[in-house]
Amino acid sequence: MIQDYAGLTRLEMEQLDKEKTIVMIPLGATEQHGSQAPLGTDMMIAAAMPRYIKEEMSAVAPDFPMLVFPVIPVGLSVEHMDFCGSVTFKPDTYYKILYEITESIASHGFRKFVFLICHGGNRPIVDALARQLRHDLDILPFVLSSGAFFHPEVQKTVSPGNPFDFHGGEMETSMVLAIAPDTVKLKDAQAGYKTAYEGKKAIRFSGDHALNWMGKDFTTADGEPIGIGGDPSGATAEKGEIIFRVSARELIQPLLEIRDW
Repeated sequence: MIQDYAGLTRLEMEQLDKEKTIVMIPLGATEQHGSQAPLGTDMMIAAAMPRYIKEEMSAVAPDFPMLVFPVIPVGLSVEHMDFCGSVTFKPDTYYKILYEITESIASHGFRKFVFLICHGGNRPIVDALARQLRHDLDILPFVLSSGAFFHPEVQKTVSPGNPFDFHGGEMETSMVLAIAPDTVKLKDAQAGYKTAYEGKKAIRFSGDHALNWMGKDFTTADGEPIGIGGDPSGATAEKGEIIFRVSARELIQPLLEIRDW
C-alpha cells in the first residue's frame, strides 16, 4: 500500500520489504508564478500528486508498495530570482541534498527510488544525479515527470484564444485552484508573452536549440517582466482536477513497471 514515509514508526519501517518498496521523493520549488498564483505552486502540486496517484492506483493495485517521502520544497529556480519571493539552491547544493537523502534511505536497504519532478527546472540535475546514484550505490533511481501537460485531455483545458501555456499559466493556476483555491488571486492575473524569443526561427526558450530562459524573458503586452507564459485568467478548479487526474493516470503504468523491475 502507498504510505506516508514520515508517518511510520521505526519499527514499521524495519518491517517493510526493502527490496520491493519504492520510495517516492516529490520535488517541488518555491518561486514566483505570476501575480495570481502562489509562490508555493510547485510545492503544493508536489504534495497533492501522490494523493491522486494513490486514488488512481487503488483501482489497479491496492497493495502497491510505495512510501512517499516529504516534499522537497526548494529546487533550482535561478530563472525566477529577479522576482520577489523566489528561493533557489545552487546546482551543487541541490545535488548534494538529494544525494545524501537518497544515500541515507538506501543505507537501510531500500533499492527502488522515484524522483517525482514537479518543477521542470529540477530535471537536469536530477537526471545527472540518478545516473551517479545508480553507479555509486547500486540502486534503481527512476525519474518521473508529474504533469501530463501535453496530453490531449489536458490540452483541451486551455481556453480558446490563450496564446500558449507555460510556467505559471492557465494549467498550473487551475491545478492550484483544485487544491488550494484561497491562495489564487485571479483578479490580479496578467498574460505573459515570450517576448525575448518572438521572431526567432531557430532558437527557442528550451529544446534542441535554445537560450535557456529566464523569467524576465516573459513580459506583459506592455513589456513589463511577468515571468509566466500565456493567460491564466481562464483557470478553474474543474480544469485543475482534470489535469491532476490525467497526470496521475499517466504515472500508473511507469510505476507498475518500476514495481516489477
